[in-house]
Amino acid sequence: MAFALSDEHRAIREAVREFGENEMKPVAEEYDREGTYPEEIRKEAAQYDFVAPGIPLEYDGAGMDKISSTIVTEELWRADPGIGSAVGSAGFGTNMILEFGDEWMKEEWLPKIANGETASCSMISEPAHGSNVAGIETVAEEDGDGYVLNGNKMWITNGTVADVGVLMAKTSPDEGHRGITAFLVEMDSDGIQTEKIDNKLGIRASDLAEVIVDDVRVPADNVIGEVDQGFYQLMEFFASGRTSVAAQAVGAAQGALDAALEYADEREQFGQKIKEFQAIEHKIAEMATKVEAARSLTYRAATQVEQNNQDVAAQFSSMAKLFASEISVEVADEGVQVHGGSGYVTDYPAERYYRDARITKIYEGTSEIQKNIIADQLL
Repeated sequence: MAFALSDEHRAIREAVREFGENEMKPVAEEYDREGTYPEEIRKEAAQYDFVAPGIPLEYDGAGMDKISSTIVTEELWRADPGIGSAVGSAGFGTNMILEFGDEWMKEEWLPKIANGETASCSMISEPAHGSNVAGIETVAEEDGDGYVLNGNKMWITNGTVADVGVLMAKTSPDEGHRGITAFLVEMDSDGIQTEKIDNKLGIRASDLAEVIVDDVRVPADNVIGEVDQGFYQLMEFFASGRTSVAAQAVGAAQGALDAALEYADEREQFGQKIKEFQAIEHKIAEMATKVEAARSLTYRAATQVEQNNQDVAAQFSSMAKLFASEISVEVADEGVQVHGGSGYVTDYPAERYYRDARITKIYEGTSEIQKNIIADQLL
């Protein structure tokens, strides 16, 4: 299958790459060290349509296709995974609002997210339920003309910085995945408590939080889609989400490769630059080949998502997520090795890419879950 980027896609890539070089790379080490959220960078990125680029034009978004969004994600993570994660995740939950939300939800919140005024979050995972979405224990009980929500959400990206979120809760607790409903929740609602999670291995500039939901009252109008259909609604976005994580992994791998290339051209040993040693040449060749293979698979998955080929998209997105995340960690590891002792300290970005790449094997479905999905479809 032949594939080539259009002129528009190339222009988007160049624009994001320039933004990353000028606005992200110079401060990446600082934001990683301090673990601070790059709110001003997110706002600036929004002015270039790099935040939630798939939001349609009628809601002040860029209306980018999936290939374009994939390129944006890849280039943001290539510049720096931590800041790239913060910028790229600022629109979490918008797909659910866009596809299933009422018009008032779209008009009120999508423009604010697209223009950088606020970030959003998606509250699914819980302390005891990560990959097992059907097992969530947060409940929503009908009460008059609304619902009362109670539960504990964990590993919530943007939990302390978002103004709005999409929360999944059980409206029919005995029905398993058949009893889950999606709710639009304002994060300053009475009963919402958030606590930042600071002790992360990587992507430290990205906000991560635990969210306590204690007798939070929301009107019935805040149901997104249909009652008890939240799980099925969520399933429609897994292919897109996993393709985005694959793009993150490709970006981190490319960034690690870039750093290794730069160092190999600078570092001298035994009277010559280390890039002239065959051992280093072979590492670079293998790294570059793996990155390009992961990129090709990721773009193919993005194409299937864009064409809405659901079964094929589900398979290829899981393949892309699995392969790209595994390759990202391998390439970042080799990047540290190329740097030698310099790769083990924060003076160079190699160790940061190594730490940051690791998350891509975990969230949006672990590598083990992806293997289950791929095998189930094939067998």
